[in-house]
Amino acid sequence: MEINLVELWEKMGLPVRAVVIVLTVQAVASLGVAIDRLVAMFRNGARSRAFSEKAAPFAAAGDDEGLLQLASKTDGSYLAALVYAGLSTYFEKLGKGGSPEKSLELARRALERKNERIAADLARGMGVLASTGSTAPFVGLLGTVLGIINAFKLIAANGSGGLGTIGAAIGEALIVTGYGLCVAIPTVLLFNWVNGRITHEEMALQNAAGELIDRLETLDAASVARLGAPSAAARPAAAAPATETAVN
Repeated sequence: MEINLVELWEKMGLPVRAVVIVLTVQAVASLGVAIDRLVAMFRNGARSRAFSEKAAPFAAAGDDEGLLQLASKTDGSYLAALVYAGLSTYFEKLGKGGSPEKSLELARRALERKNERIAADLARGMGVLASTGSTAPFVGLLGTVLGIINAFKLIAANGSGGLGTIGAAIGEALIVTGYGLCVAIPTVLLFNWVNGRITHEEMALQNAAGELIDRLETLDAASVARLGAPSAAARPAAAAPATETAVN
């Protein structure tokens, strides 16, 4: 049996057409969100890997000032933004005469807040995927109900209920249901896949924050005295805007 979608569209009533349009908008919006999130995560992953490679020598040498400088100059990397938030808060408190313990606690809180902002940024638009996956089948079912109502109207108008009278109306109603399922099923799969990648990214950043706190906890007294007042180059004027750009 050959289905002519153009012919079906032309025969659809306005309510059923409205349902089809809504499903199409949901499908396009969901695809756009999925592409945007995946591109953002792939870009962040590439920049974070580049940052990690550059940061490895500084970390191995215990050069936290150099690590701070590198993080402040790296855009588009959640990892760099996280490192900058932790180190800059720690050094700033030490530079104002704070104790290492208090500075460490403030750095821990700064990392927690930064992780929360990053998590919110990673999940941007995911509500569209969740809403489409859960509502598209019911929107399609609404189209079916409207199509059945149209079929009953045709029966009343023609005085008979043969297939020749209501066949087209029943067919378009069932097709709208199928369209709703075709929109919902891939969207649910996309949501699960993208959400899994976001969860993996969040866990990696939480581990990085924990490692940074562990590193700061193991600084000896000489290192604390040296890092308590980092040079002006360690906190360039462009550092804060660069970090905001990296997160936003």
